[in-house]
Amino acid sequence: MQYNQTIQLRGGRACVLRHALAENAAAVIDNFNLTHGETDYLLTYPDESRSDVAAEARFLQAKADSANEVEIIAQVGDVIAGTAGIDAVGGRYKLRHRAEFGVSVAREYWGLGIGRALLNACIDCARQAGYTQLELDVVADNARAMALYTQAGFTEYGRNPRGFKSRTAGYQELVYMRLEL
Repeated sequence: MQYNQTIQLRGGRACVLRHALAENAAAVIDNFNLTHGETDYLLTYPDESRSDVAAEARFLQAKADSANEVEIIAQVGDVIAGTAGIDAVGGRYKLRHRAEFGVSVAREYWGLGIGRALLNACIDCARQAGYTQLELDVVADNARAMALYTQAGFTEYGRNPRGFKSRTAGYQELVYMRLEL
């Protein structure tokens, strides 16, 4: 899926939001390793990444060529400051209306509006792809993310008190949220 938009961040810098390309694979992996090491709220740790540059390039190209999935990068200058994407929950008829959403932003770029812009871009892409429901999981203690998702119209539909098991914090409660598109 294709996406391209330029936004202005708090502080005046420009940020390009666009679908990732195969040539961005190494920088996307670097961003993954950075962001997943900076917070305990994401699904994996940097050492759990099994993607090499060639595999990531194939993944990103598949997303760019997809009609209903996307991986978006937020680029500030030459730096990938964050990524976000939507993935189909399933291809069977009963699941085709649902997509999953995920986002990460490097700590250096927190508070500038990149997370909100990536979220809005993914909502737009989900609508264009014909989804009628966008879903996410968020750690209950992640108050900033919970507020962002609630402001965007997501509502809670359940919780898993032992959804994640952190290496440092023990069990983390996951909040399941959804947005009707």
